[in-house]
Amino acid sequence: MTEAEEMDWIAERFDVSRETMEQLKAYVDLLLDEAGRQNLISASTFGTIWSRHVADCAQLLLYAPEDQKGTWVDVGSGAGLPGIVIAIMSDWEVVLVENRKGRIAFLNHVIDTLGLTNVHIDGQKVEQVALSKPARVISARAYAPLERMFPTTMHLADSETIWILPKGKNCQNELDNIRPIWQGVFHVERSITDADSSILIASQVHKRGRRK
Repeated sequence: MTEAEEMDWIAERFDVSRETMEQLKAYVDLLLDEAGRQNLISASTFGTIWSRHVADCAQLLLYAPEDQKGTWVDVGSGAGLPGIVIAIMSDWEVVLVENRKGRIAFLNHVIDTLGLTNVHIDGQKVEQVALSKPARVISARAYAPLERMFPTTMHLADSETIWILPKGKNCQNELDNIRPIWQGVFHVERSITDADSSILIASQVHKRGRRK
C-alpha cells in the first residue's frame, strides 16, 4: 500500500476522526524528524511507518476495555510507541515510563506540540514507578521478555489489570518459560499488521501459590 492508502485504511479500520488523523500525522512528522538525530525507529521502517508503527500500536486498543477509564501504563515507551498513539486515539490517561534523557526530551516535545493533556512521562525505571491507583492496562513494545516483564510491573497492577503486549515469533516460547512461576489467563491474537507477529493479552496474572 502507498502511504495515503495506509492512512485511509487506518482511518476506516479504527474509525479515526479528521482531527485525530491530523494529530497522528503531526506525530509521524515529529517522529521522522527526530529519527535523524536519535535512533527511535529502524530506518528500514520509515517508508512503512503508518502500518509498521501507527497501525501496529493502534490495534492494541481492540483488546482494551471499551470504557477507556483508568490508567494505561506504557513501559519502555521510547519514541512513544504505543503510548503516544494510544493517547492520541483514545481517552485513556496514559503514563509513559521512559528513563532515557533523549527519549524523554522528545516525548515532552511531542506532548507540548500536540497539546496532549491525557498523557505524562514518568522518567524513572519501571521498578521505581509508583501509581496512585493500579494500572488498568499495561503495555510494552519490544521492552522485555515475559520472564522480566511480569516481575518488574507487578507492583503497578492488581487482579483487574490487563497486559497487552505485542510479541514476535517467540511468544509461545516466552509463555512456556514463565508457566512454572506465573499463572493467569493468557490469550494470543495474531497481529493485523504482521502475520509473523502476535499480541499477548494477559489478565489475572500472579505468581503460583500467591494471589492478590
